[in-house]
Amino acid sequence: MSICKVDPAEHSTLAIAPPQVPPTIAVIFGATGDLTHRKIVPAFYHLAKNGLLPDDFAIIGFARRPKSDDEFRQDLEKALLEFSHTKPVDMEIWKKLAAHIYYFQGELDDPAAYQKLAEKLKAIPEAAKIGENYLFYLATAPNYFGEAAKNLKAAGLSSHAGTRHRLIVEKPFGEDLASARELNATLQSAFEERDIFRIDHYLGKETVQNLIYFRFANSIYEPLWNRIYIDHVQITVAEQVGVESRGGYYDEAGASRDMLQNHLFQLFTLTAMEAPASLDAESIRDEKVKVLRSIPTPSLESLAKNVVRAQYGGGFIGGKAIPAYRQEEKVAHDSQTETFVAARFEIDNWRWHGVPFYLRTGKALAAQFTEINIIFKQPPSVLFAAGAESGASRMQANSLRIRIQPNEGIGLSFNVKVPAKAEAEPVDMDFLYKSAQFDHYLPEAYERLLVDALVGESTLFTRSDEVEQAWRLVDSLHELWKKQTVKNLPLYACGSMGPVESDQLLERSGRAWIVPPELKK
Repeated sequence: MSICKVDPAEHSTLAIAPPQVPPTIAVIFGATGDLTHRKIVPAFYHLAKNGLLPDDFAIIGFARRPKSDDEFRQDLEKALLEFSHTKPVDMEIWKKLAAHIYYFQGELDDPAAYQKLAEKLKAIPEAAKIGENYLFYLATAPNYFGEAAKNLKAAGLSSHAGTRHRLIVEKPFGEDLASARELNATLQSAFEERDIFRIDHYLGKETVQNLIYFRFANSIYEPLWNRIYIDHVQITVAEQVGVESRGGYYDEAGASRDMLQNHLFQLFTLTAMEAPASLDAESIRDEKVKVLRSIPTPSLESLAKNVVRAQYGGGFIGGKAIPAYRQEEKVAHDSQTETFVAARFEIDNWRWHGVPFYLRTGKALAAQFTEINIIFKQPPSVLFAAGAESGASRMQANSLRIRIQPNEGIGLSFNVKVPAKAEAEPVDMDFLYKSAQFDHYLPEAYERLLVDALVGESTLFTRSDEVEQAWRLVDSLHELWKKQTVKNLPLYACGSMGPVESDQLLERSGRAWIVPPELKK
């Protein structure tokens, strides 16, 4: 590993290259879990490969299974060879990093284990040069988040004067507004708010970060980004897989808690927010919270008309058989949990008054993609309406497609005249990251987020009030659903784009979901 040569700075990494990572010991709780193997350790490897970790850096894996340091390193190496997004793995880089990886056996709910962890942190060879700069990553089941924070505090490992002990918390952050508030209070009793990093990996995606630059660095779009020119906005997070092995968790959460409360609302707020005063963390997060606060808590009558939920039935996707949701492992046979949700929200502020935002997400859908579509208002067609079979009937509203994944990029749809005919036809103009002439390495989301947490940069992490405002809105949905007396949710076919009720949600106002490129014939 080599030290990153970028000068440190105190402002957002959205504005500059990542600052130098200080010497740190990172402790991963849940170190034998899937997230550690698939995402976290491969991310650390790629940071080392790209010179973004200092020489004085160490990782301790905390888990309950008995394991030696060498066994732990071998497990991680096997996972890295499988899950690294760049191949082949540079074994020289990996072995240099692995030499600084250690294993600690302990129970998450055992206070004595944290006391022993504190001793381990001071006993490893790297401790003398690193000191007490620690990063704790809770890659555990959510019911351990608060317990771990309290135990870290009791062991003297939480934030205190003269130290920067940081805490990364995975999602889901709570299961409703009340539990989110309780968890916030627990974490904030042990760590300062500036040292709590609530992670949402969507915010680490390059295209999501590019939203701020695209909106505010281009004078051709920002003047149009309002109720005068925009008809409506569509945000879709579509998953092609079913719940697979996550049935136990998913049947408690559903699409609204698992995806709407975090991923979709993150995209929503970045799309709708006002220009921040600067690119520092608090300015950007202030504007995101303002968006959520400007969405009134919907009435039950309004929600009944503007929210759709459904479950997938059995079928095939890509030749693979997908059982109906209620037949999935660890799912209740009479489950009322939604695997698809679509909702219409409006923002009660000057910029967006009267502009509907349509959000949808679901599992076992026809394609795997995440995108934001900005649909502009239709121009007057009277100019092209005269005469027989004119181009007016083929004219479409201009739209802007911001593709988050896959095939990251931005596309603009506009009307042109068909050669040799008095007709108009929509065409697309596309920018794709993978075909652009950028010389920069495109990091995975977890790589970017880990660097930011290591240097204390919180722009791409959610703040406590943002989490609570998002839960306020999701809780209103669940309040409605509790009052409904439905025996069975609407079903949609595997490999479709959701139930017919989702299409009707837009059709009632003369609109339709934008068809993604993957599904166009």
